[in-house]
Amino acid sequence: MCWGCGLRLVFASYSPVYKCGWCGAVTQSNQTARKPDSVCFSHWRRLRDRFFVTVLILFMLFVICGGVWAVYPIVFSVSKFCGVFHCTVTAILAAFTITSYCLASFKSAGAPTNIRWGSYPMVAKNDLENYTFCTYCNKPKPPRAHHCRSCKMCVVDMDHHCPFIGNCVGASNHHVFVIFLISVVISCAYAAGMTIYASYQIWPSVEFPDLSSSRQSMSSMKILLEIITAVAGSAFFLSARGLVLVYLAFASLSVNAGISVLLCQQLSYIYEGNTYLNHLSSQNAMHGERGLHNIVRFFGCPYPISRVLLRYSNVDKLQDNSGSKLL
Repeated sequence: MCWGCGLRLVFASYSPVYKCGWCGAVTQSNQTARKPDSVCFSHWRRLRDRFFVTVLILFMLFVICGGVWAVYPIVFSVSKFCGVFHCTVTAILAAFTITSYCLASFKSAGAPTNIRWGSYPMVAKNDLENYTFCTYCNKPKPPRAHHCRSCKMCVVDMDHHCPFIGNCVGASNHHVFVIFLISVVISCAYAAGMTIYASYQIWPSVEFPDLSSSRQSMSSMKILLEIITAVAGSAFFLSARGLVLVYLAFASLSVNAGISVLLCQQLSYIYEGNTYLNHLSSQNAMHGERGLHNIVRFFGCPYPISRVLLRYSNVDKLQDNSGSKLL
């Protein structure tokens, strides 16, 4: 019997999956109701998400407040214009990053729309085309939707559950999540550049050993170790502002490297017209054509920009087709 419309179906006994010819719902013959997650499991996931969200918010506030406190006296000492420019850019990047983070965190990831199911008179033909039944929610699940056990709901076009935003990344907030990643990369690059520049300005004088006489007898590795030792020794004379600047520089570079890898991965999946979960479940299956039109559609670019990108994409396609024909 079809779970979508309730009609009695005839299918081969050995068939593990069958599709209703009326409503289009897909049923698995061995599908059974699953037990809900335990209370301890749900509490652990909730505490994990809250911990990561708290750590990320505190880190962003520390980078913003600590960077302003440590950098602004140095840039204002250069000129008033440099100081005002730095504070303005910092305020814009901070506001943009925090706003995109809040939207990605608190916006719904994309809950499926309520649809009629269960009995034949209510369900019209092809109303549940390629729908499956979610044994966690006990409701229909649309194509390319996945159930998140942390959010306890099905998410349309679910990419993954991100504990750092405490939310799933799905159809409704995926573009905001990618914009947040872009803003983090730009903000961390700017913070790293400013902190490195400020650290260079206030770094204590370094007394390098006289290596000219022993350059012939010492190897290049030993010379490099001597230079590093001299620089590290001068770091003991840094002020509190200098130590904050050094930490912010290393932290910004480290976060920038990790987020850049995640951003490149996200953009590659968008270019392929795929999501992370679908890529894992079917690595050899493509859910759409690869091309820049996927990125244009994803970000909703204005018409002039989308026209240029799509024209460039069409030119590449024509070149690939002509090359394949020649082969």
